[in-house]
Amino acid sequence: MAEVTAAMVKDLRAATDAPMMDCKKALTECDGDMEKAKDFLRDRGMAQTAKKADRIASEGLLGLKVSDTFTSASLVEINSETDFVAKNDGFIALVGNTAAHVFTTGVSTVEELNETSYETGTFSEYFTAQVARIGEKIVTRRFVTLNAGEHGCVNGYVHTNGRVGVLVAITCDSQKTADALAPMVRNIAMHASAMKPTTMSYHDFDPAFVEAETIGRIEAIKTENEELARLKKPLKNVPQYISMSQLTPEVMATAEETIKAKLLADGKPEKIWANIIPGQLARFVADNTTLDKELALLDQNYVMDDSMTVAQALTKEAAAHGGTASIVEFVKYEVGEGLEKKVDNFAEEVAAQMA
Repeated sequence: MAEVTAAMVKDLRAATDAPMMDCKKALTECDGDMEKAKDFLRDRGMAQTAKKADRIASEGLLGLKVSDTFTSASLVEINSETDFVAKNDGFIALVGNTAAHVFTTGVSTVEELNETSYETGTFSEYFTAQVARIGEKIVTRRFVTLNAGEHGCVNGYVHTNGRVGVLVAITCDSQKTADALAPMVRNIAMHASAMKPTTMSYHDFDPAFVEAETIGRIEAIKTENEELARLKKPLKNVPQYISMSQLTPEVMATAEETIKAKLLADGKPEKIWANIIPGQLARFVADNTTLDKELALLDQNYVMDDSMTVAQALTKEAAAHGGTASIVEFVKYEVGEGLEKKVDNFAEEVAAQMA
């Protein structure tokens, strides 16, 4: 049996980042053979990963990689069990390396990613080794890559907490316009990370969804107004509708007639109606499209200039560069969305350990 020295343990730890005692055990088991000890630690890491398989990993970080030419970008979500590990330098590096590798390889599934070559082995082997070093369950949950088409641009943004990220792709009249709009596209991604739209436009809403939301939202405002009335505060306007999809030509014509009737009742000269009606119709639309402004990206008020919608802001910026542009796709990730969150029960944990 070869002697395992402190220097050998130190060298193995430097090569694998495994705990000192694990390195010593690996060298002892492998009779001092450094390469076999590395394999031993890797295999042990795989076994540890298997033991963690039933745990819930709902924390983590997002990784982003955007091409220098803004023609493609990848967004990756990697989950950990705890927020503490998500702040670990090793975990942060793993997320960045995974995003870069997804971007480079162009893979579309986690299975494909795991089989790709990485350093001296497969990406799966690299990932497993990192999991063993970090010490808790870590999984690549999902990723996406957007590619710009002809005269297109892709850009993205991940919030400083690493938990919300967005990719946005646009198409333009020319590549010149697309190149000029790259910063604007990032700003729109930033907007989406803050405002959290779920769809592109009000055109995407299912009529049954809009109907159900209309009833619920109107009742909620009525309930809120009861409390406001009790407190003798100004009441909120109760809308008739909540989406542009409900504002048919007939609805708009009725709204205009109602405005005219009020102007007449208020004694406003008919010659100035043309100056008043457009503004009041715009207010009617604003009051009756709250669902769109909450959930539809193009219809939301742009956070950097809330006098315009996102669609209007993009159109204005494109025109400033002599062209046209429209958003064709966006993807928003939030870490852990849709996953069951781990809830610790201290009493049960202690009882389990004492059993």
